[in-house]
Amino acid sequence: MSPATPAPESGGAALELLVHGVGGATPQDMLDDPRTVRITGDRTAAMYRRGEDVDAEEHPERYAARPVPEAYCWSNLTSGDGARALWLLLLPFMVANLAHWMRPPARNRPGAVRLYGVLVRLVALTLTVLLTAAACEVALDLTAWQCAGTAACADAYSWLGFLDAGRGGWWSLPGRRLVLAALVPVALVGLLWYLSSRTWSAYEAQRPPAGYDAPVTEPRADTETADSGSDGGAAEPRPALGRPGFWYGRRLVARLRAAHTAAGFLTVAAALASATARHDAVRPGALTALGWTLRAALAVLCLLVVWVVCRRGRSESRLDLRVEHAVVSWLPAASLAVLALIALHTGWARPGWSSAGTLPGDAVFGALTLAQGGLVVALGVVALLLQRPRRDPRTALRGLGGPAVAMLACALAGVMSGGVAQRVADWLDGPATPGMGDGPRIGPPVLLSWQASVIPVLLLLLLAPAALLAVRTLLTARRLRPRVEADYGAARADERDPVRTGRIASGRARAALTDSAPVLVGVVSGATLLLGAASVAGAWASGNVPGRAFDGAHPAIASLASVTQALGSWMIGFGFLLFVTWGRRAYRDASARRTIGILWDVGTFWPRAAHPFAPPCYAERAVPDLTWRMSSWTRATGGRLVISGHSQGSVLAAAAVWQLPPATRGRVALLTYGSPLERLYGRWFPAYFGPEALRALHRTVDCWTNLYRATDPIGGPVRVPAEDGRPAVDAEVMLDPVAYGRTRRHPLPEPILGHSDYQADPAFALRRSALLDRLLPAMPRQRDPNGPPGPADPNEPSDQGSSGRSSG
Repeated sequence: MSPATPAPESGGAALELLVHGVGGATPQDMLDDPRTVRITGDRTAAMYRRGEDVDAEEHPERYAARPVPEAYCWSNLTSGDGARALWLLLLPFMVANLAHWMRPPARNRPGAVRLYGVLVRLVALTLTVLLTAAACEVALDLTAWQCAGTAACADAYSWLGFLDAGRGGWWSLPGRRLVLAALVPVALVGLLWYLSSRTWSAYEAQRPPAGYDAPVTEPRADTETADSGSDGGAAEPRPALGRPGFWYGRRLVARLRAAHTAAGFLTVAAALASATARHDAVRPGALTALGWTLRAALAVLCLLVVWVVCRRGRSESRLDLRVEHAVVSWLPAASLAVLALIALHTGWARPGWSSAGTLPGDAVFGALTLAQGGLVVALGVVALLLQRPRRDPRTALRGLGGPAVAMLACALAGVMSGGVAQRVADWLDGPATPGMGDGPRIGPPVLLSWQASVIPVLLLLLLAPAALLAVRTLLTARRLRPRVEADYGAARADERDPVRTGRIASGRARAALTDSAPVLVGVVSGATLLLGAASVAGAWASGNVPGRAFDGAHPAIASLASVTQALGSWMIGFGFLLFVTWGRRAYRDASARRTIGILWDVGTFWPRAAHPFAPPCYAERAVPDLTWRMSSWTRATGGRLVISGHSQGSVLAAAAVWQLPPATRGRVALLTYGSPLERLYGRWFPAYFGPEALRALHRTVDCWTNLYRATDPIGGPVRVPAEDGRPAVDAEVMLDPVAYGRTRRHPLPEPILGHSDYQADPAFALRRSALLDRLLPAMPRQRDPNGPPGPADPNEPSDQGSSGRSSG
């Protein structure tokens, strides 16, 4: 964020609350002063002021002609320490969580909304099972079953010597090798549980302030609800993001964490149980009977996990402080106990049992692929039903954004799980492509090879829309050249600069590419769904990898199949290694860590409503912080307040304003610039930032101005028209660069700023001054004379503590 701009000439006490955008900013840069003081908050997120403004409330006469600037810095919520860069490996979970919030708006249709949420949560559950199954494939099947059971492979790796079946050691029995290898996926599930539990305490446990002043009628608090409730009178209906419990997902995340942890343990147990089932089926006895009993218990717990995931959604209409301790504690514990019993059963000595072939991975991965495809299709049907009554042409993919993104989450999980299996198999098997060597070779399930083979086909399919977008961008830039010259008044030939005009026009054309993102997402998701179905059909029909399945076909077709399998194997492995390498680099490199933090700024704005292992929602801390600050300041001083948000900060600002009581919200002005409120959030999350929600926000705040540039690829207009005597929210588009050529005021060429440095434009200060002048005059100050000095309101509840004044 750029330095604070010159103050407008406005009378009365006023506070300007600055909120930075993606990538973060320091309080020194935001306040344009190296001497800043933290007045409330902690090292993770805090409010800062200039040193000279700390006691502004004690001397209001000093600020009769300018507002008190105050900066809210929240960048450490997403990009603080190096360990958070490893959250990149949780990307599929985060994307699945986004799909929950992308549903179309639905008023008074709680049944359809609940079904949509159930389907997304089931998709998220399959991702946990897929990740655990991939770990089982690597540890149990490839390493303990295939490699340790093959003399050539075991001899090649000394660390596998004690598991070698030919040496006759205690651990060389197939069941004991599997039990030992099962510690790897169990440790992975335990790590995910730990990370989710730790972030749950730090984020979901932040209690937001109380909601509205007046009582309202809301749907049931224990179910997912439609978009708005009503108080039965003429008051504005409560928006979805204004519900008291929206930013407090403590109960749901705890329940989902227990269910997903149990699902992970049960997946490992199923892998062990399936290995013994084939051997025990032909040798009836006590072990066989015990195995049937344990598998029945396993099935019952699996059904219980699905029931827990489907039974209850988010509680938003009120603060839900309950935690279902029975589910949270006993479900993972019972699953771990069944896993321990199955491990004991698997490790029991069985005469004549040898590890031949592979474990039944094809059936598992095939069933998961079909389940994910079916759930995504069902999700699309529900989304279309929700979208039909109120179609908005600006909505991404006509309401199918959620199903498309859910499909992308499944594809990302497939790349990561298949990538690690392919690379480990290639490492254990030597130089040959997995499944293509002669004789007994180490290889993953056939389906994973088929899924890897479709990746080159998918990339080829993407070339067509990418080429069309490139051509359209060039044509758009050419068409914009006369408009650029007209905007800057370059009417005469001697005033025109073709090079300068071309750069500005190209910048505007490239910025417009953001609006084409739904097309690319739709193409990738649709192609992924069809190619995934084709890979399942090919694997089950042929029972062999693509390079072998077409041995009897035309030489060109056989060669093409072999090439696509080899390329796909390397591409899917490279994709996984790219995730790992990027995460490791971010751990060591602060600049790379900040880049990854930008990704989380956008992806983790929403609460964890679908997947508990997703990176935590920083807005569950940031939104209450901003809401409490605005409420306490206006109550303590009676003054005016403008909250100024750039980029993602504008989304936080809008969400915080929605949480304010109506009386307080009417004394707040909103200034947004470079804002993705409509361009990104309004199109992809229409139930929460759609046209109706933004128009309602405009009606309830004192005033609102939005600034944007045509060269900004992220921010844009919010498209809220004038109504009821209120002016339109969008100001005139800001020129970028501020000057076309060299002038007396700008003797050197001005840069094209795009999404950054809005406050460097002189037009920004003018718009900001006009917004402050439109605010209501200050009310009489209402401060407790017995309270401590400073900006904090002593009458505010103390549920969410303040650090007081401390040096920043």
